[in-house]
This record gives sequence, structure tokens and C-alpha cells, in this order.
Amino acid sequence: MPVLPGAEPFRHEGGEVGVLLCHGFTGSPQSLRPWADDLAERGLTVSLPLLPGHGTRWQDMQVTGWQDWYAEVDRELRGLLERCTRVFVFGLSMGGALALRLAAKHGEAVAGLVLVNPANKVHGLAAHALPVVRHLVPTTKGLVSDIALEGAVEVGYDRVPLHAAYSVRRFFRLVDAELPQVTQPLLLLHSPQDHVVPPADSARILARVSSADVREVLLEQSYHVATLDHDAKRIFDESHAFIDRFGPVRSSSAGEGADTATPRGDSGQARTPSGQDAEKGSTSGG
Repeated sequence: MPVLPGAEPFRHEGGEVGVLLCHGFTGSPQSLRPWADDLAERGLTVSLPLLPGHGTRWQDMQVTGWQDWYAEVDRELRGLLERCTRVFVFGLSMGGALALRLAAKHGEAVAGLVLVNPANKVHGLAAHALPVVRHLVPTTKGLVSDIALEGAVEVGYDRVPLHAAYSVRRFFRLVDAELPQVTQPLLLLHSPQDHVVPPADSARILARVSSADVREVLLEQSYHVATLDHDAKRIFDESHAFIDRFGPVRSSSAGEGADTATPRGDSGQARTPSGQDAEKGSTSGG
């Protein structure tokens, strides 16, 4: 099937630091493309794959599962590790869960994680009915385009295939059990007004990872797809500052020894893994 316009995967060969971006469930690379473009413009090597079954029609997703989606990002990560000296993994929503599992499985090979509204659980009574209902009803209402910014649209499915939803439910449980294995520096940005993933998911992730360097930032002006919302630039700047802290960012066109990273002052709220405030500042978006 042809890929939906805007849902194409994206790759950019840049400097010695690489970033893998993982999009969300029923979404597509379009939701992260502005972020990927910003990273590429700053001189990084970037990989933004299209997950199997996504970006075409929902029927294609019905025959895929978490093993297919994880295998795709795992393959992309291994490719980046062959070409780059440092590799970071970024993720939105279910892409955050994919990023967390990559960190748990690859250990020190992953230099750090940046997660935006990461998902950790399928919520509601319907989640408990999925094992049976998926055999009776093929789809339910879609999850895309939860965006506060007027005119912004996410490219994805307007229906959720229930076989795939059951698979993602199983995947979240698997990742939740693996969270203590995550030790990498973590920047987690989430929206208090998120109509897809509740703040409880971010809170649980922050409480269960073993990372010694954890930073939480609230995106007050955005909904779930914050990478296309009012706080998009803040996400881009915060993530670049995060990379600047944990690895050199060199432009492939800037010449030997040129560093494109610009140190930034701290903002938002930093927390220790236990959830206690480590440093306080503004938690408003923008």
C-alpha cells in the first residue's frame, strides 16, 4: 500500500552523534518530522523510521504487533551505533515505550533518552475487554490529532485496530517490568492536558527507572502530540541542550573541531528518580 503523504520515514547523515526517533501508536513519522528536521539542521545524524503497519491504512496494522514495531527501531538503532560515536533515543507516546525498551536492552550503547508524553498503560475498562472484544469488533475510534494548536493535524489512522491495541497492551506490561533496567540519563516532557495518555504514565516511569540523572518538564500549552503543538520549540531546544550535556554535537559541514551545541540555562523542573524536587524553576510551557 502507498504511504500516506507526510508519513514517510526520514534519515539524515550528519555528525558523530546520532538520534533515533520513535513515533507513536497509529501515528507516523509526520508527528516527529519537525523535531527530526531541527536535529538535522543542528548537525546530528537522524533516523526516523516508519513502524510496520503504520502510515498506510489501519487494515495493515491489524496484522502487526509490538514485536514488529520493536524490531524496526532495534534495527535502526543498531545501524546508528555502527555509524556514530554516541546515540540518543527519543520517543513520543508508544514511541516512548519503544525507547525505554531499547535503553533497557542495549544498556550503555544508548547515551540518553528524551520522552514526550510516554505511554505506559492502556487505561479504562475497555482495556480488560480487549482479549475478547478484538475477536468481535475490528476497530474503535482513533487517537490522532490531540493538539491544542489551531490548524495543526497529525497524520495517522482515524481507527484503532483492536488486535494491534491488544498487542500494545501486552507490550506496555513488558516494558513496565523492564523499567528498573533503564539507567541512562532521562529527559521526560509531558503535558498536564493530555487526552490520550494521562500524567500517571509519566509519573510511573519516573518512579520506576533507575536513572541517576532525571529531568521532568511540563508542557503547559500542549496536548498529547506536543511535538506539533505550542511547546514544540521548547521540546526541540530542551532536547538539544540534553544532548549537549551528554555528548559532543558536531556538524558534518562545520569543519573539524567545530561544535554546534549551544549551552542553555535550566528551566522546567528537575527531579530525582524518587520524585523529590532536585531543582526548581518555571514549569510553564513556551
